[in-house]
Parts: sequence; C-alpha cells; structure tokens
Amino acid sequence: MADFDPEQFEDKYANYFPELQQAYKNAFNRMNDQYDSELVHAIDQQVLNESEPFYEGNGEFRIELPDDPYGRLSGVLVDEERFEQVLERHVEEIEAELQRVFGFA
Repeated sequence: MADFDPEQFEDKYANYFPELQQAYKNAFNRMNDQYDSELVHAIDQQVLNESEPFYEGNGEFRIELPDDPYGRLSGVLVDEERFEQVLERHVEEIEAELQRVFGFA
C-alpha cells in the first residue's frame, strides 16, 4: 500500500500507477469469477481502458467512463440492460479496490 496523498493523485499515472493497475486487476479478477468472462473482458478492454479514476475525498473514489460505453462494445452480444448492470457492478468493484489499495477500507 502506498501512502496516499490526494494532491499527488492528481498526477495519478506518474505517482500511483502500480496501485491503479492492482486495483483494476483485482476488480477484473473478481468480476471474471462472477460474470460471463467474455463480457467482462470486453468491458475491461473496450470501456474501462478509457475510464478515469478520481479521488472524491473522504476515502471515496469515482470512475468516470468514456462517452457511450455500450456503443464502444464490439464482439460480444449482450442487451444494453445486462451490459449496464455488469458495467455498474464492475465500476463498484474498481472503486472498492481503490479504497482497499489506498488503505481506506
């Protein structure tokens, strides 16, 4: 676990890249165990690869998604409602992992 500094998180890729990778990887692995691996992989590679984590304060993180996440999806057949459910759960997992990795949980 890194000593967390909210100001350094503004340049997160320079200061906290290994921790970010670990949080995303942990969330991916948990999701992959619980949901359709093809869908989870597609979400990870086609949507979350363009997401942006932000520190909100008080130990809370937020993941900002790219525009039109469902429209970015290719190679997987899934209805939009199911996609949204799995994506929302995946984002929750990433936020929880960020809290854990940075010592807030």
